[in-house]
Amino acid sequence: MTTGSKTTTVFLTILCGLLLTILGLTQKWPAYAWPALAVLLVAVPAAAFKIAAARRGSLPVDVEEQRTAPPVERREHHVSRVALPSHWADYDFLFSATVRWYPLEAPGDDPILNPAGLAVEAILNRACAITEQREPGRPTLVQHELSGALSRMRLDPTGYLQVMAEDITLVLCEHDQERLDRLAQVRKDKAVWEHQRKYEQSKRAYLSEDVLKDTGSAVVWWLAKNDDQVEKTVADLGLLAQLTSAANDTDVPERLRDLIPRPHGERPGPDLLQEQPAPFESQPKAADHFETFLNSMGFTDGDVRRTMLAKQIADVIRTQDQHETAEDLLRRFDPPASFTPDDGEPSASADDTINEKPAI
Repeated sequence: MTTGSKTTTVFLTILCGLLLTILGLTQKWPAYAWPALAVLLVAVPAAAFKIAAARRGSLPVDVEEQRTAPPVERREHHVSRVALPSHWADYDFLFSATVRWYPLEAPGDDPILNPAGLAVEAILNRACAITEQREPGRPTLVQHELSGALSRMRLDPTGYLQVMAEDITLVLCEHDQERLDRLAQVRKDKAVWEHQRKYEQSKRAYLSEDVLKDTGSAVVWWLAKNDDQVEKTVADLGLLAQLTSAANDTDVPERLRDLIPRPHGERPGPDLLQEQPAPFESQPKAADHFETFLNSMGFTDGDVRRTMLAKQIADVIRTQDQHETAEDLLRRFDPPASFTPDDGEPSASADDTINEKPAI
C-alpha cells in the first residue's frame, strides 16, 4: 500500500470513529459497547494494511535493477555528406543518415570501445555496394533504394552489433549536378538535330529521286499539288521543264523548249530555237534556266523565296554530284554579303579588275 493509501485509510478510520461516537452518545449505548467500538476502530485499519501488503507481493528483481542501473548508452550516430562512389568516375554521391544499432553478446573477450564507428562502417559498406552500381543522373531514385535496403537491422562484419540507418538523404554536389544538366541538354539538342538532318536528307532524296527525276514525274507531282487542275498544270509545263533541268544539271529537252515562257509573253519561234549562239556568247547554264523559272513565277529580285528555292535546288543537285552547278546557283542567288551580282557577272570588266590597284 502506498503512502497516500495509508493516509486515506487512517483518515477514514478516524472519521468513522467520530461518527460512531456521536451516534453512541445520542442513542445512549451501554457501557460495554464502547470498548468494542475502540477495538473495532484499531483492528479494521490494521487488517486493511495487512491485506494490501499480501496482495502487492515483493518488488520484482528487474525493477530493482532498473532503479540502480546506469543510464542507457546512446545508440545512434548521425553522418553527414559522406562521399560515396557512383558508376561514373569522379561523380560522387553525398550520403547523410542517422545510424542506429544495438549490441549483441560479444563472441570473445575483446571489449567494444567504439560501437558507433563499427556501426557507421557497416552502413557505409552496405550503401557503397549499391551506389557504385548506379549512375549519378537520378540521385533521388537511388536515395529511396538505400532507404529500403538500410532500414533492416543486419549484423555487422565483426558480429558485435545489429545495425540499420534511417533519415537517409543522397544528393550530388552542386557543380556535378550542373554538369549533368548541361550534358542532358546537349544530348537532347543532338537528338533534335539528328532528326532534322534526317528529315532534310529524306526531303532532298524525295525531290531529286522522285519529284524532279524527270519532267514527267514533276508534272504528276504538280498535278497532285494543284488538286487535279489540268489546265494550270499544262500552262506550267515549261516551268516544270526548267525546274527539272536545273535540278538535274541538264538542258531543257528540245521538245519542251517551245513551252518555256519568255518575258512579256514572247515565245521563241523555230528560227530562234535553231539560232546558234554568237562566237562570244556562252551556252545558257542551269542558273540561267533557274532564273527564268523564278521570273516567270513572279519571284523578282529581292524576294526571299528566290534564295530559299536556290538553296533547296542546290542541295538536290549536290546529291547528283553536281557540286559546280550547285555552287553556281548559290553564287547567283545567295551571294556573300560582300559580293553584288549583276546577272551572274562582276560589275567591272576583266581589264579593269586586273588594272585596279588595291586601296592603301
